[in-house]
Amino acid sequence: MYNEIINLHKEDLEKTIEHFKSEGSKIRTGRANASLVEDLLVDYYGAKTPLKQVASINTPEPRTIAIQPWDRGALAAIESAIRNSDLNMNPTNDGVLVRINIPMLTEERRREMVKVLNQKGEEARIGIRSVREDVLKEIKDAEKAGEMSEDDAFTGKEKLQVIVDEYNKKIEELRAKKEVEIMTV
Repeated sequence: MYNEIINLHKEDLEKTIEHFKSEGSKIRTGRANASLVEDLLVDYYGAKTPLKQVASINTPEPRTIAIQPWDRGALAAIESAIRNSDLNMNPTNDGVLVRINIPMLTEERRREMVKVLNQKGEEARIGIRSVREDVLKEIKDAEKAGEMSEDDAFTGKEKLQVIVDEYNKKIEELRAKKEVEIMTV
């Protein structure tokens, strides 16, 4: 019975990990990466549209992102979206492409990025704890309803804690890997 309850919530745990990976990929490391800008919302003919849906994004050089819209009329909107974002980047528009040169990160800025990464990691751990609390509540409710014995409930709680520890370890491994990436010059 407790296995069913835990398995129902494994998808939520996986979603938390995927969200953390996604958020981590948006943190600058000093190298050009399309994921830095692909989800920026561009005002495209009156509708807020993700950049990846209105242009091709590539990295021709390690420190340059090139954005080529499928409709040249969107160049100004793309440039404006990048300028107004919280990325602190200054795009250049040559009439065909919007280019973003990624400056070298200073030591201070790298440390700020690590703080942001740690904050995202803590948010992911909070998400894992939230799922754990939901599962524990369901196990308690099943025990009260007589659908599960006290021993099964205890075993289920232990098994849940092992799974939660595994997911927290995954988050820490991803966080540590990204920190090394950020701090590498």
